[in-house]
Amino acid sequence: MAAGMGSRFGGAKQVAPVGPGGELVLDYSVWDAARAGVERVVFVLRRDMEDEFHARHGRYAGRLDVAYAFQELDGRRKPWGTAHAVLAARPRIGGPFMVINADDFYGAEAFTRMAEFLRREPSDYAMVGYELGKTLSPHGRVARGVCEVNPDGTLRAVVEHTAIEPADGGARAVEPGGGEVRFTGREPVSMNFWGFRPDLFPHLEVRFARFLAERGDDPKAELYIPSVVDELIRAGRARVRVLPSSDRWFGMTYPEDRDEVAARIRELVARGDYPEELWPR
Repeated sequence: MAAGMGSRFGGAKQVAPVGPGGELVLDYSVWDAARAGVERVVFVLRRDMEDEFHARHGRYAGRLDVAYAFQELDGRRKPWGTAHAVLAARPRIGGPFMVINADDFYGAEAFTRMAEFLRREPSDYAMVGYELGKTLSPHGRVARGVCEVNPDGTLRAVVEHTAIEPADGGARAVEPGGGEVRFTGREPVSMNFWGFRPDLFPHLEVRFARFLAERGDDPKAELYIPSVVDELIRAGRARVRVLPSSDRWFGMTYPEDRDEVAARIRELVARGDYPEELWPR
């Protein structure tokens, strides 16, 4: 998913170079996905991003099947949210699929575990879980889907908090009404790394139609994947396995995060986890 506006970052963070060869964060995700056995990558974009993505990512051709899908905005400036992004990719998807954000670095383990799950499980969905405290930015508040996990490792509920920040002893979410929710920092959170099957799409269509009827006139309203998944779980219409990752997630929410992301990638390259140049031209 690469259609976000990057309002807090101040621009299109999806195309901000961070690697030693000018790589983007999503270049590392595609590399890790290919190593895990993924055969096709579908970029979900805004129309105004198409030329830039074609120019940058044509070098995947011959290595992976590359396709594009578009979040049509119908006169609206801001995309409709991550649930709509997945729905937009429907014509390009014919089997089990992973969903990720273009600007998040998830680590190789997440792709390997998700690929194994999707090959093994015939019907369930999955989510990669990260510890909340390992996903925060020191530069401002972030949005996170905080998860409750059943004893059998399935997801019980996921609640989206849009303003979480570090706090003494863990983290806190600042609520729209001015209150706050406290966390230890060890809670599993969704970073929008999901594993789905095509039977998700009818549910998305119904939920997005209801969203438009209820909130379509709000220019800032968005429908998030965790909200749809949470509703399906509560209705007994989906089982979602939580796949814990020991990797440290990192990403760019604010401009100040970019240098830290670049430094961490340099460390991984120096350690031999990635080559100096991922996708030679």
